[in-house]
Formats: sequence, structure tokens, C-alpha cells
Amino acid sequence: MKHDSPRSSSIRIIGLGNELRGDDGVGLLAVRRLRQAIGDRAEVIETEMAGVELIGLMEGARVAILIDAVQSKQSPGIIHRLDASTGPIAVTVVPHSSHAIGLSEVLELARVIGVLPPRVIVYGIEAGNLETGQALSAPVAHAVEKVVEQVIQECGACHA
Repeated sequence: MKHDSPRSSSIRIIGLGNELRGDDGVGLLAVRRLRQAIGDRAEVIETEMAGVELIGLMEGARVAILIDAVQSKQSPGIIHRLDASTGPIAVTVVPHSSHAIGLSEVLELARVIGVLPPRVIVYGIEAGNLETGQALSAPVAHAVEKVVEQVIQECGACHA
């Protein structure tokens, strides 16, 4: 896990994934690109944790933007933008995790215990290949660029 600044930013961008498992590393790659583009407008975190530890990474932020690979049986590279601010996100889009508790459940637990940031946006990039040792697939790599652009715009709107 890599934290580059103290947890004082009102906007926190968290990339999740495992870069050793092909497309599962997409969230990490996206936040690495965002870190340079965003500068000090937001705190950028990369993590391989997707369980309850994620609650602590979101806690105290005004806005949390999460980027992760998803598998909902759609074409690789499709981008899902889900707003978890007012209600649960679709489990069909973020169906499961390799951790004991999935992202949907983590967000709902944070909501129940009162630490979910007021605004939570999840960018799920449809994964294709999750095989260990594989590189990011071409459609997923292309989607990273689009998500980076969308998150930059999202951060601009959050500051407005």
C-alpha cells in the first residue's frame, strides 16, 4: 500500500487491484497516472486491499473515488460509473472479490457505521484476463486513459 500524503485531502482517489493478475491491476495503473495529473487537488492512494481495511482509507474524506476491475460478463474495457453516495451499488457489476468481503459490502458497512464519505463514486473497468503473470489487455489499457480523463473532470467538479 502506498500513501503519498497525509489524510487531510477532502478528495481521496483510491485505486484497487493486483498488478500481478493481468487486468486486475487496472485500478493501480489508473491512480499512478492520476497522481501526476491531479497534483495536490486530491490524495491518491494505491492499495491491494479491498476488504474492510478500505473503510479506513475512505474515512474522513468528503469525496472518495474508487477505481477497480470488475467482472459482470460484459466486454473487457467497458467502464461502469456507479454513484454509491445515496444507495447500494449494483452487486451484478461488482459481484465478488478475492477478499472475504466485496466492494459493495464494504461500502454498505461504511454507510451503516456512519463513516461513508458524503460522495462516493466507483469506476469499475470490465476486466478480461485475470491470469497471474499476464499484462493488461488492450481494451482495458485503453479504458484506463478514459477513466483518468473522467476522474480529472470529476475532481474539477468537486472543487467547483
